[in-house]
Amino acid sequence: MISSVRGEVLSVGLDHAVVEVGGVGMAVQATPTTLAGLRRGQAARLETALIVREDSLTLFGFADAAERELFGLLQTVTGVGPRLALATLAVLDPAALSRALADGNLTTLMSVPGIGRKGAERLVVELRDKVAPPDPVADLPAGADEAGFGSVVATGTMRDQVVEALVGLGFAAKPAEKAVDETVGALGETAGSSAVLRAALHRLGPNR
Repeated sequence: MISSVRGEVLSVGLDHAVVEVGGVGMAVQATPTTLAGLRRGQAARLETALIVREDSLTLFGFADAAERELFGLLQTVTGVGPRLALATLAVLDPAALSRALADGNLTTLMSVPGIGRKGAERLVVELRDKVAPPDPVADLPAGADEAGFGSVVATGTMRDQVVEALVGLGFAAKPAEKAVDETVGALGETAGSSAVLRAALHRLGPNR
C-alpha cells in the first residue's frame, strides 16, 4: 500500500494534483481544501490511500493521517465507497463530520450528495462511537483564491470547470450551477476556481 507521497507538485486541478515521486508523476485525488494547500513547483507531502479495483488503481491524498483515517472509517459503512467518502470530506471537514456523527445530526450528513436519511442513520449508528471528539471550532474555507491553482481563467470556462467538479462530487447539475453563479456574484468575476469551488461547496452544504 502507498501510505504517503512526497515530491514536487507538478500540477493542481479542481479534484486532483500530480506529484512527482522518483521521476514518476502520480495523480492524487483529493478534496478542494487539501488541494488548496498545494503549490505548483513546491515540495509537498500527502498521506495517501490506494484503492485497488479490477480495472483501476486510484490514489487518494489527505492533508494529515486523521483525515485519511476518517476516509477509511467511512468506507466501513455499507454503501459508502471511496468516491462517496471523499465527497463527504469535501462537503464536511473532519471537525464538522465528527461533530455531526457525535450529535446524530442527520440533516448535516444528508447535505452530502449520495447520502439519504437511511444512509445518514447508518453512519451515525456505526461510527458515532468510533470518531474522536470533535474540535469545538471548525475552520471554514477561505474566500480568496490560492496561488497553487494558477492564474485566473475566463469566468465562463472557470464556471463550467467548477460545475463539472461539483457534479463529479455527486451534486445535481442545476443546484451546482446555481451555487456557482451565486458564488461568482458574491466573490466577483476575478475570483479563482479554487475559491469558487470551496465557497460553492459550503453553499450546497449544511450551512445553506
